[in-house]
Amino acid sequence: MDLLYFIFLGAIAGWLAGKLTKGKGFGLFGNIIVGIIGAIVGGWTFRFLGISVGGGLGGSILTATVGSVLLLFILNKLK
Repeated sequence: MDLLYFIFLGAIAGWLAGKLTKGKGFGLFGNIIVGIIGAIVGGWTFRFLGISVGGGLGGSILTATVGSVLLLFILNKLK
Protein backbone atom coordinates (compact mmCIF):
# COMPACT_ATOMS: atom_id res chain seq x y z
CA MET A 1 0.00 0.00 0.00
CA ASP A 2 2.87 2.39 0.71
CA LEU A 3 4.17 1.94 -2.84
CA LEU A 4 0.81 3.00 -4.28
CA TYR A 5 0.81 6.01 -1.97
CA PHE A 6 4.25 7.10 -3.21
CA ILE A 7 3.26 6.61 -6.84
CA PHE A 8 0.05 8.61 -6.32
CA LEU A 9 1.90 11.33 -4.44
CA GLY A 10 4.63 11.45 -7.09
CA ALA A 11 2.13 11.75 -9.92
CA ILE A 12 0.30 14.63 -8.26
CA ALA A 13 3.47 16.48 -7.22
CA GLY A 14 5.11 16.02 -10.63
CA TRP A 15 2.00 17.24 -12.43
CA LEU A 16 1.67 20.28 -10.14
CA ALA A 17 5.35 21.12 -10.54
CA GLY A 18 5.01 20.93 -14.33
CA LYS A 19 2.06 23.32 -14.22
CA LEU A 20 3.80 25.73 -11.84
CA THR A 21 6.95 25.89 -13.95
CA LYS A 22 4.97 26.29 -17.18
CA GLY A 23 6.43 23.05 -18.48
CA LYS A 24 4.88 20.71 -20.97
CA GLY A 25 5.02 17.83 -18.53
CA PHE A 26 6.82 14.54 -18.88
CA GLY A 27 3.85 12.23 -19.17
CA LEU A 28 2.51 10.07 -16.38
CA PHE A 29 5.69 8.04 -15.81
CA GLY A 30 7.96 11.10 -15.98
CA ASN A 31 5.74 13.06 -13.60
CA ILE A 32 5.82 10.18 -11.12
CA ILE A 33 9.64 10.06 -11.25
CA VAL A 34 9.96 13.85 -10.91
CA GLY A 35 7.46 13.83 -8.03
CA ILE A 36 9.18 11.03 -6.11
CA ILE A 37 12.63 12.59 -6.53
CA GLY A 38 11.07 15.96 -5.69
CA ALA A 39 9.65 14.53 -2.48
CA ILE A 40 13.17 13.53 -1.44
CA VAL A 41 14.57 16.95 -2.41
CA GLY A 42 11.70 18.77 -0.69
CA GLY A 43 12.01 16.70 2.47
CA TRP A 44 15.74 17.32 2.66
CA THR A 45 15.34 21.06 1.91
CA PHE A 46 12.56 21.59 4.47
CA ARG A 47 14.49 19.64 7.11
CA PHE A 48 17.66 21.66 6.36
CA LEU A 49 15.76 24.95 6.67
CA GLY A 50 13.83 23.80 9.76
CA ILE A 51 10.44 24.14 8.07
CA SER A 52 7.57 21.88 9.09
CA VAL A 53 4.40 21.72 7.00
CA GLY A 54 2.66 19.14 9.13
CA GLY A 55 1.78 15.58 8.35
CA GLY A 56 -0.84 13.98 6.24
CA LEU A 57 -1.51 14.02 2.54
CA GLY A 58 -1.59 17.82 2.19
CA GLY A 59 1.80 18.31 3.81
CA SER A 60 3.30 15.50 1.77
CA ILE A 61 1.97 16.94 -1.50
CA LEU A 62 3.22 20.42 -0.59
CA THR A 63 6.69 19.11 0.30
CA ALA A 64 6.92 16.96 -2.82
CA THR A 65 5.67 19.76 -5.07
CA VAL A 66 8.15 22.29 -3.72
CA GLY A 67 10.93 19.75 -4.11
CA SER A 68 9.80 18.95 -7.65
CA VAL A 69 9.76 22.63 -8.60
CA LEU A 70 13.29 22.98 -7.20
CA LEU A 71 14.38 19.89 -9.12
CA LEU A 72 12.89 21.17 -12.39
CA PHE A 73 14.48 24.59 -11.83
CA ILE A 74 17.91 23.01 -11.34
CA LEU A 75 17.46 20.72 -14.35
CA ASN A 76 16.42 23.65 -16.56
CA LYS A 77 19.49 25.64 -15.47
CA LEU A 78 21.77 22.69 -16.28
CA LYS A 79 20.20 22.24 -19.69
